[in-house]
Formats: sequence, structure tokens, C-alpha cells
Amino acid sequence: MKAVTDADFEAAVLKSDKPVLVDFWAEWCGPCRMVAPILEEISAEHGDKLEIVKMNIDENPLKPGQLGITGIPTLQVYKDGEIVKQIVGAKPKAALLRELADFI
Repeated sequence: MKAVTDADFEAAVLKSDKPVLVDFWAEWCGPCRMVAPILEEISAEHGDKLEIVKMNIDENPLKPGQLGITGIPTLQVYKDGEIVKQIVGAKPKAALLRELADFI
């Protein structure tokens, strides 16, 4: 999964031709570390339909601040430049797949 930054968020996420899930995370966040391998599995299984990218909120404070991200992990799905789904907190793979069913 590739990392996105404040600088390339618009090009990588908002202008993507397929849905993009952004994982807002930080190194110090235990639940973020729990959900990361699950997202890697989902990316490997469904990457043709849904792109998954990561944004470190400590290294990129601007965009998460603008988006009102107050807790992590927060997962946001963007389609055609708009937020179409938000998932807050770590969830097991089955729950994430249910939440993402419309996009995969």
C-alpha cells in the first residue's frame, strides 16, 4: 500500500478513477497497527476495484485537520472526489469487508 501526503492527496485520492480507501494512522497507535495487515490483505484481494493508501497523520497534519479526523484509525472511502464512507476504529476483516462491500 502506498503512502499519500498532504501534497499529493488531491492527485492520488480525489482524482483517482477508482474508489480509494485512505487509512489515517500513526506509528504510536496500537489499533492502527492491528488494522494494517488486514488492509494489506484486502488490498491484495481487491486492489483491482479499490485502491488502499495510508496517511500518517503525524507527518501530514494538514489534510487530516481539514477533514476533521479526530480519532485513529479512521478509514475514509473516496469516490469521484467525495467521501462516500467513513469507518472509525479497528475492526476485524469480516466487518471491514461488509463495510466495503459496495466498493469491492
